[in-house]
Amino acid sequence: MNHRLTLLALCLPALLAACNKPADQEPPPGELPAAQTPGPAPAAPAADAGDATALLAGHHWRLVEASDASGARIEALFARADAPVQLDFADDRLGVSNTCNRMGGGYTLEGQTLAVGRLASTQMACADPKLAALDAEVGKRLEGPLTLATEAGTPPRLILATAGGERLVFAGEPTAAARYGGAPERVFLEVAAQTKPCSHPLIPGKQCLQVREVRYDEAGLKTGEPGAWENFYDEIEGYAHQPGVRNVLRIDRYTRQDVPADASKYAYVLDMVVESEKVER
Repeated sequence: MNHRLTLLALCLPALLAACNKPADQEPPPGELPAAQTPGPAPAAPAADAGDATALLAGHHWRLVEASDASGARIEALFARADAPVQLDFADDRLGVSNTCNRMGGGYTLEGQTLAVGRLASTQMACADPKLAALDAEVGKRLEGPLTLATEAGTPPRLILATAGGERLVFAGEPTAAARYGGAPERVFLEVAAQTKPCSHPLIPGKQCLQVREVRYDEAGLKTGEPGAWENFYDEIEGYAHQPGVRNVLRIDRYTRQDVPADASKYAYVLDMVVESEKVER
């Protein structure tokens, strides 16, 4: 018997707008103004607009530090120890994930000022009260304009300072596009509920995902008939298979530039789960 889980995301706009007042006195580099100082200051000078935009778009930014104007840690922003709040910048849009709901909206970057526009959010209830409150905690701190600074290093760091003197520090992890280069091919793979044994010269007893490609038309409707199930020997970055659950995945498939002799010429990166179904034997 099959039980279908239907994923439905509804967007509600939330306006982000605030006024940033200049500080009466600029603090030393690397420090934030004191609690009574209304204006934020970056921890380090930001790169020029072009370099900063490329740096933002080339990384996933995960929250590693958050402090208020007095330097105290903002515990409310760390509701998920296993998955810190993440920012992604692409095509002049900011995406916020690892919150209760996914949020996103437009942004502009002028010099050291990052201004986030109207955000939209999915509507999903979270049972954990701290996680349920995380959307609002993150949203109110993204009210613009924010002062932006970057620090080179491995990993690079993004520092956002709010008008109230709060400091948010994010560590950057290169995106798949930055790591593999070039634009990916978008494909849809249906993954069967159960894996099967498959022969691999380097991995005895390997279990392979069973996959077949699915195609959709411009209206988002499935077209044609899927082919036969095939062994999938590669890994899908960002996907953890759960036995007994069939999924349709939207995948970004990159062509590797330098391919090791024992590796596939493709790299597969999960973009989203389109369809999910629990299958009971």
